[in-house]
Amino acid sequence: VQLQASGGGLVQAGGSLRLSCAASGRAFSYYAMGWFRQAPGKEREFVAGISRGGGRTYYADSVKGRFTISRDNTKNTVSLQIDSLKPEDTAVYYCAADLLGNGDPLSKYDYWGQGTQVTVSS
Repeated sequence: VQLQASGGGLVQAGGSLRLSCAASGRAFSYYAMGWFRQAPGKEREFVAGISRGGGRTYYADSVKGRFTISRDNTKNTVSLQIDSLKPEDTAVYYCAADLLGNGDPLSKYDYWGQGTQVTVSS
């Protein structure tokens, strides 16, 4: 599966963004999906994940209540709604596909998109 993330940009603190990830290739519904981010000088970290059917979601503690992951299996897309942005949310955001797991933080994600930059100004 090939993944293409989009929707990043420069926003002020308190603002919102909606990231999207379009998938092509093998059937999208085979995969649980996740979003990760990597800030400058830091390791990549799990942000949110969603099961194949969308019935189960997972979030990092740092984003609970502000980030919402969703998917549309008819359009082969997964989205991440980001509200109440903080400067510490500044990072490159990546979507990833998980063939065997449930989209939880400990899953082994098999395929990765190229990333989209989110920059939050204070």
